[in-house]
Amino acid sequence: MTATTLSTATEAPSSGEMRRRTFSRVIRHKGALIGGVVIVLLVAAAILAPVLATHDPERIVGLDRLQGPSAEHLFGTDSQGRDVFSRVLYGARLSLGVGFAVAFATSVVGTIIGLISGYYRRADGAIMRVMDGMMAFPGIVLAIGIMAVRGAQISNIILALTVVYTPRLARVVRSVVLGFRESQFVEAAEAMGNHHSRVLWRHILPNCLAPLVVQASFVFAEAVIGEATLSFLGAGAPADVSSWGVMLNESKGVLRQAPWTMLFPGTVLTVSVFALNLFGDGLRDLLDPRLRQQ
Repeated sequence: MTATTLSTATEAPSSGEMRRRTFSRVIRHKGALIGGVVIVLLVAAAILAPVLATHDPERIVGLDRLQGPSAEHLFGTDSQGRDVFSRVLYGARLSLGVGFAVAFATSVVGTIIGLISGYYRRADGAIMRVMDGMMAFPGIVLAIGIMAVRGAQISNIILALTVVYTPRLARVVRSVVLGFRESQFVEAAEAMGNHHSRVLWRHILPNCLAPLVVQASFVFAEAVIGEATLSFLGAGAPADVSSWGVMLNESKGVLRQAPWTMLFPGTVLTVSVFALNLFGDGLRDLLDPRLRQQ
């Protein structure tokens, strides 16, 4: 082994050292740490909802309607006597599940569209005009229109929000691809006879992962708000399903008599979105080389 090889081996950090450095950066970044802890707690509460729930979330008890928070009903009851605490737990399952599904579907579809549009010049103009046309509509209006055609189902909520958020993510991926399309390593890969699909998936896609992960975290937060907004307007989840948006909608008529029916689901929704945004900002700072150096 030469001196140069020894020097390179000494300077190059091992995979374990890189993992330790990444973990220490996450620990030092208070925003990412707080957001990540809150998200983990919310996900754990949603998974353990059948264990943590004190009552059947959909059981109607007329004699218990509009009771305030107590030892029996931690968050009180709603206008139909249902336990608000149990409904909030099961609502976390729906909201976080829809948010994750929309973020995943948007990432897959948006990445494919962005890669094709950014790499193939002939397809770029047509694809981006379609994306611009979709972004010209206000997101909530487009989602309501899709829900009006498809019907009030959870799968249709995921479809509507995926359609709304895909153009934005596709434009992010396209901008990254445009930056790397003329780079030397891409030109070298093409000169070696690699097929365009191999160049895209092997050389360009890995460089899109950092902004893609950051953007997906923001889509997650926006999808949680989008699902709650659609359900609040009556165009989202069915009324017999535990959802934070449905709970907020039902609390309008009894807000003065029972403010807790809006306070608790609204607070959990706010904390969830705030934690997701904190975590997304932390990911952006950790994955951006310039910000990481600062």
